[in-house]
Amino acid sequence: MISTKARYALRVLIDLAQHPQDEYVPLKDIAARQEISEKYLEIILKILVKNKLLKGLRGKGGGYQLTKSPKEYIIGEIIELTEGPLVSVACLMPDAEPCSRKEHCVTLPLWKKFDQLAHDFFFHITLEDLINGTF
Repeated sequence: MISTKARYALRVLIDLAQHPQDEYVPLKDIAARQEISEKYLEIILKILVKNKLLKGLRGKGGGYQLTKSPKEYIIGEIIELTEGPLVSVACLMPDAEPCSRKEHCVTLPLWKKFDQLAHDFFFHITLEDLINGTF
């Protein structure tokens, strides 16, 4: 299940993409439009700024703006940034303990294929695709 953090991150990025690229958009304006609490939005924005998806400017005239064009934001990257790896079962996590059943697990190919389908789906859609409804 995709959490609110990832869903809200996408909404924030879409909101910012719908403003001129050279304009900083205040947090309170984004929060009001997206109906997200400012406190929770700050947490999400901090992650996005830290990972250079956004830049922020404090003070009067400050706010947030995208660091690149909407076509350069990959939805899968945004989801994984806020959620962690997109995997269906714990044994496929990058840092998972080796599974003693791996060699004999009949369901492992199923989970791998499912994860590949999800990966391919989310990693082939950009923010621009979402905005334009072309995915």
